[in-house]
Amino acid sequence: MKKYTYSAKNTDNQNKWSIVDADGAILGRLASVVASRLRGKHNPLFTPHVDMGDSIVVINAGKIRLTGRKLKQKLYYRHSGYIGGLKSITAEKLLEKQPEDLIRFAVKGMLPKNRLGTRLFKKLKVYAGSNHPHEAQQPEALPL
Repeated sequence: MKKYTYSAKNTDNQNKWSIVDADGAILGRLASVVASRLRGKHNPLFTPHVDMGDSIVVINAGKIRLTGRKLKQKLYYRHSGYIGGLKSITAEKLLEKQPEDLIRFAVKGMLPKNRLGTRLFKKLKVYAGSNHPHEAQQPEALPL
């Protein structure tokens, strides 16, 4: 009897669509569930180098919560490429300005830093309100 470990292929992925309501959810806990789902760790055929995850739609990103004093103290940085071009923004201002980016940054940090991670990140769709254009995919609700 031949014993071997099955290695999944890209064709084994069914790519289901799931929807997550971020209303009142804590940022880090939501991001870890979404990142795990994008990666495909819920799938029994999970293979680390293959995209086995689902597409995720996150709605109500503007109603996400942060614990402690993170709203005032957590900083997000970007650089213009010029000398002295480091810019920062607090989580509170980012939540007012672009609430989708809070979730995107958190999830992206939990994905692999390679070509697979880039491909997985493209399957994440985040919207500030409850409206989204993905009704045709019939996403199923994902409990947190």
